[in-house]
Amino acid sequence: MAEKHSKNGETGAAVAVDDPANVRNVVLVGPSGSGKTTLTEALLAASGTVSRAGSVVDGTTVCDHDPAAVRQQRSVGLSVAPLLHDGIKINLIDTPGYADFVGELRAGLRAADAALFVVCAAEGVDAATTAVWEECAAVGMPRAVVIARLDHQRADADAEIAACQAAFGSGVLPLYLPAGEGLIGLITQRYFDYSGGFPAKIGEPGPADLDRLTDARNELIEGIIAESEDEGLMDRYLGGEEIPEATLIADLEAAVAKGTFHPVVPVCAQSGLGLGELLDGMARAFPSPLEHPLPEVTSPDGIPHPRLSADPAGPLAAEVVRTAVDSYVGRVSLVRVFSGTLRPERPVHVSGHGLAERGHEDHDADERVAHLYSPLGANLREVPYCVAGDLCALTKVGSAETGDTVSSPDQPLLMKPWPMPEPLLPVAVVAKKRSDEDTLARNLSRLVAGDPTLRLDRNAETAQLVLWCMGEAHADVVLSRLRSGGAEIETEPVRVSLRETFAGKATGHGRHVKQSGGHGQYAVCDLEVEPLPRGGGFQFVDRVVGGAVPHQFIPSVEKGVRAQLTRGLAEGHPVVDIKVTLVDGKAHSVDSSDAAFQTAGALALKDAASKARVALLEPVDEVAVHLPDDHLGTVLGDLSSRRGRVLGTETAEGGRTIIRAEVPATELLRYAIDLRALTSGTATFTRRHSRFDPMPEGAMKSG
Repeated sequence: MAEKHSKNGETGAAVAVDDPANVRNVVLVGPSGSGKTTLTEALLAASGTVSRAGSVVDGTTVCDHDPAAVRQQRSVGLSVAPLLHDGIKINLIDTPGYADFVGELRAGLRAADAALFVVCAAEGVDAATTAVWEECAAVGMPRAVVIARLDHQRADADAEIAACQAAFGSGVLPLYLPAGEGLIGLITQRYFDYSGGFPAKIGEPGPADLDRLTDARNELIEGIIAESEDEGLMDRYLGGEEIPEATLIADLEAAVAKGTFHPVVPVCAQSGLGLGELLDGMARAFPSPLEHPLPEVTSPDGIPHPRLSADPAGPLAAEVVRTAVDSYVGRVSLVRVFSGTLRPERPVHVSGHGLAERGHEDHDADERVAHLYSPLGANLREVPYCVAGDLCALTKVGSAETGDTVSSPDQPLLMKPWPMPEPLLPVAVVAKKRSDEDTLARNLSRLVAGDPTLRLDRNAETAQLVLWCMGEAHADVVLSRLRSGGAEIETEPVRVSLRETFAGKATGHGRHVKQSGGHGQYAVCDLEVEPLPRGGGFQFVDRVVGGAVPHQFIPSVEKGVRAQLTRGLAEGHPVVDIKVTLVDGKAHSVDSSDAAFQTAGALALKDAASKARVALLEPVDEVAVHLPDDHLGTVLGDLSSRRGRVLGTETAEGGRTIIRAEVPATELLRYAIDLRALTSGTATFTRRHSRFDPMPEGAMKSG
């Protein structure tokens, strides 16, 4: 693993930081293709972390080291790339921009103290990026904006800044504007000339440029002053006083750290334009871990713990934000240390609770940390310790899964898991050969441990192994990783669990008589079967008179009926919503037994089914679709085509609507893909099982 991408030109050893004040954890957010990974490469090269920047097209970048990322030429997982700038360690957290990998994005947000939104100068701002911006705003996370790919043939920095202001709202103002082959700083009014590449030569702008930027400079200064804690500063400015640069910069940095002001920096990774200014901004304006509130902490049994701070001397509290499996070193856990100091050759307590519905059973275990590493993409560089606020990697901590808390065995702690979206695209997998089944099981356990957005469902009714994924791209990566682990697998159509019920009343006669010498078998019973309302379950009634069926064998009849209900009747699906009445029967004083009456009860139920129509029931889900208003008609029409019944609509914030509907589960197998296509990726939905309804004749039967 450590040499896998050495062709990128990684240089230097990792640095262990002693003071959380000298750490900046910055997550890069933006749509796929906006240039996040390319920007990360440029910043690593500009800071001297690597000798030359890698290429996404060539598959030589530090962050996109996953084979699936190289093949798809886009990020599919979170990756960390630390660099040093002016004595500050900046942990750049590169995240995927494609919607299928939102789990990796959320992990990056959890690990970071500030967010850098990267938008392409030629693409505008999409709805998904706006939604993440609003999510960050809700928790007060500091944000800045990078206008990237200025070398694009359709690049228009001014238009992109306007688009960001329209999408992200107030407080989004440029600190620099492009001019020729450089930038002009609106506060300093200095010209940063990148005509000779990075670093820039600093000079004075021409008079024409100053005149052009007057309005933008005034707007920026007014925006900074509006956020200042000096209430008299605005009066001084309006009175015509020239506010000192040092005052403006100090107030700007304070406003950015508080999350109330969001600077915009134009950047071109290819020419180096803006890289120095961006590095300065992250180091000086983004908050350190000391300024970021920590997640709530309890004991593993739920007892609240006092709020922690980013104190290297405090109780150890760290969190596994990502888990990967490397073919050389095994399981690699990326950890954010929130409190205390993590050291090698020390025991730790690993605790994971609250994700049982995703296949992560609650677990607590004591482990020993052998080594600590500072990750640079796929490369692991050993460090002697990791203080509160910093990120590191652990290897071979066998019980650690994504979302787990790492703490001291003397004082075990648990952090509440961060919210994860529900995977809604089912993919059924099967091993090609019996010899592949064990390998498939091992690979699945590793994948589920590392990916909280992946849910594994072993469906006993359909005898299928179903992976619930976020979308096609996510499913492609999951299947690729399963196959790379040595298992030959195939996919097959997903079968939906159906039910059967009686459409009308019927009687059944069950006779099980075998007398072939020795102890025989004798049991006869007569049943009446009638349907119950939906959700009625199963009722068994004894109406035998005169002891035709001895009292001790009546439970045996019910047991046999229940067993047949589980096995099904017409098509092998479980039978529900019926009432079975035992009305008569016969017994033998010697040959009757519990087993005989169980068999007779099952035969009687099958006989009744042969005389009445057995109806199929399909699961119906309650669906809530969140979508922009301009797609409302299209989505409503599509729901109708899926035999959906719309229950109503609600108005949501931001020009969005919530559609509530009931839709058969058989019609939702590919809805995660189809809804994204219908709405250009701007809509989301949730689903939960409601009930079983009769399946119409001719409807698709996925079972």
